[in-house]
Amino acid sequence: MFTFFQQKRIWITGASSGIGEALAYTCAEAGAQLILSSRKESELQRVAAECADKGAGNVFVQPLDLARHETIPGVSAEVLKRVGKIDILIHCGGISQRSRALETPLEVDKRLMDVNFFGTVALTKAVLPSMLTHQLGHIVVVTSLTGKFGSPLRSAYAASKHALHGFFDSLRAELGDSPVRVTIACPGFVRTNVSINALTGSGQAQGTMDEATDKGISPESAAYRILRAVQKGKEETWFGGKEVLGVYVKRFFPAYFSKLIKRAKVT
Repeated sequence: MFTFFQQKRIWITGASSGIGEALAYTCAEAGAQLILSSRKESELQRVAAECADKGAGNVFVQPLDLARHETIPGVSAEVLKRVGKIDILIHCGGISQRSRALETPLEVDKRLMDVNFFGTVALTKAVLPSMLTHQLGHIVVVTSLTGKFGSPLRSAYAASKHALHGFFDSLRAELGDSPVRVTIACPGFVRTNVSINALTGSGQAQGTMDEATDKGISPESAAYRILRAVQKGKEETWFGGKEVLGVYVKRFFPAYFSKLIKRAKVT
């Protein structure tokens, strides 16, 4: 189904779990060559072994901490040295939030921005020159529907996702007629560990699964929709359950949306 990705060199961050893991498996089944990154090397090795079984070409494990911005240029240089070029860079690494703005210290807000926004931007800036040199490349940014509208308990998380939209919409415009493309993917609730790992006001993980997340679409469904959008060359894609309607309600009925979001079940 996704023969477009055969032999493509695809670098996926956040590949040790959730949507990133599902993307790795789907790309492996298409015969892609993979570079898998996250902070959890042991989990990456597990995913890499599964990808090899599913038919991937070469699979490289490259540990990466998106919050350590100073290490990213060196990591990128090492990856490019090993594989030559990156055809598709999929930004899937990130952390969520479950705390009220006034109960969240600035240090926690900064942590969310460091990982979700600055880490993604740093890696993009490290890889993009090679893409332009080779006159090819596709940058895929997995944000969230909270990149389109904010919701309670997600102030810094939503801010980081809004920031990604602003940066990558601008980057797409700057790339102009170059062959490098940018796709922004905005999932709603996806059944992953995102709520378990979400930061609370203390800076610690919430440790529990939200009901809304547990009822979300599967990671495999999310991966399919993201890769279909990439294959079609779409600039942006939204998907999930009924929460997707929030994009339209906010756009056309903003006052009504404000009333709804105050009562929305977001955990």
